Amino acid sequence: MKQLMELTSQKLLDMAEDERPREKLIQRGRAALSDEELIAIFLRTGLKGCNVLELASRLKRAAGSLTALGRMEAREITRCCKGIGSAKAATLAAVFELGHRATKENLVRVDMSTPQAVYEYLAGDLRYEQQEHFVVLMLDTHRHLIRRSNISKGTLNRTLVHARDVFREAIISNASSIIVAHNHPSGDPAPSKLDRELTRELINAGEALHIPVLDHLIIGTSHPPYYSFREHGFISS
Repeated sequence: MKQLMELTSQKLLDMAEDERPREKLIQRGRAALSDEELIAIFLRTGLKGCNVLELASRLKRAAGSLTALGRMEAREITRCCKGIGSAKAATLAAVFELGHRATKENLVRVDMSTPQAVYEYLAGDLRYEQQEHFVVLMLDTHRHLIRRSNISKGTLNRTLVHARDVFREAIISNASSIIVAHNHPSGDPAPSKLDRELTRELINAGEALHIPVLDHLIIGTSHPPYYSFREHGFISS
């Protein structure tokens, strides 16, 4: 933050060349840039007495967050921050829209209609974890992934999960249904009494909220490597 403040107080041409946003991106890669530096690349120029980094910083502050800025239409961006004209606003709106479309294009290919598909999606992350991780997959009406949320990370043999946390994420994501999953560090995916009780609690909460729980997968390392409550008849399709 201190470094950003120092940069925004300078004229862009007075900065070391490798600290200017565009040159920095080329030399170090896009992950090396702050939000403000990335925004500045698309704004291109600042205003009299306000360099482009300061303008980018003002815009982000005025929007409230990067997420909020990414949801704005061009006309909203121009109203949000003095000095942002229609050309700059249109460029930013187009960039954010491309990002949204790229994300959707990637996620639509993740089909969660079978327990095997869910296992293959999660196994690489969860199979060999030494603590229990509980995750929720938010799905659209076609059972395609909208978003994944990591709800909790527990001890070796227990994870703390509350239905309110699970469905808060589902409601925020406007999910039509969810699949929950967690790993067993022991490697044995057989459900415990606690797993069965939690699954029943989540099913009941989902029915009340009209966001059905399609499955609860337990991931292990034995053969078979996962347990599906749906496949075993505990959850109806």
